[in-house]
Amino acid sequence: MKLHTYTGFASGHRFLEGLRWHDGALWASDFFTGAVLTFSPGGDATTVAEVPGAPSGLGFLADGTALVVSQADATVLRIGPDGALSSYADFSAVAGGPGNDLLVAPDGHAYVGNFGFAVGTEDPKPTALAHIDPQGTVHRVDGEVMFPNGMALTPDGRQLLLAETFLHRITAYDRASDGSLSNQRVWAQLPETFMPDGIALDTDGGVWFGNALTMGDDAGFYRVVAGGELTDKVPVTGTQAVACAFGGDDRSTLYLSCNTTTLEEFVQGRSDGAVAVASVGYTGVPTA
Repeated sequence: MKLHTYTGFASGHRFLEGLRWHDGALWASDFFTGAVLTFSPGGDATTVAEVPGAPSGLGFLADGTALVVSQADATVLRIGPDGALSSYADFSAVAGGPGNDLLVAPDGHAYVGNFGFAVGTEDPKPTALAHIDPQGTVHRVDGEVMFPNGMALTPDGRQLLLAETFLHRITAYDRASDGSLSNQRVWAQLPETFMPDGIALDTDGGVWFGNALTMGDDAGFYRVVAGGELTDKVPVTGTQAVACAFGGDDRSTLYLSCNTTTLEEFVQGRSDGAVAVASVGYTGVPTA
């Protein structure tokens, strides 16, 4: 496995998630401050919106409108130019727990996951993905998933890849022209100690994922290919590897969300969040 080093980019945050590169800037959500952030090239953060229900996944419609998941009430909100929030979709009837990651396809279809259970008070249990069509109608995706997390779309738009954190795997779906998902299957089974969180797809077909819920020697951002072979790693021992996104003018910089916290501290809302960057020799597939 090829190892890569990282350098610091931004620090002084709490728990950063939902990394996205959009319109020349990195975006992120901070769970515990409620802020949706954009970052300057030097790593300085600007708050573009505040989400009372705790922000999570981010995505962008074709007209540039930003969408954010509100965790507490399992809704998707629009962010206006002035930071004002308005309702886009309510997927609480599908969610089995707090809202989580979001993927918006170029054709306007959106997909959103959820924890499936209350972290710290309930045992993990199956849940379902929600599909939100361009009219804002919510559809339940057939098939159970366990803690659906990061998602990525292949360049042709015909496959959606999903990290199932508590099943230690990357799952694939076929995606039809109407945005519906079918043929759920295992794309890459990971070691049982691995907990994939946020993911990013490179143009060579590899999935980069954060191995969350550990701060030991296995903490890091890994690259896996179809079938399960691990080819690359950015070690981040001492912190949790959570989310990642390719960015920069040529999408060759891998941005890494690193949050230092334990499960007990997380439930209490305590964490130190930072973003690092790594040059890993791959180019990312654009995301919305």
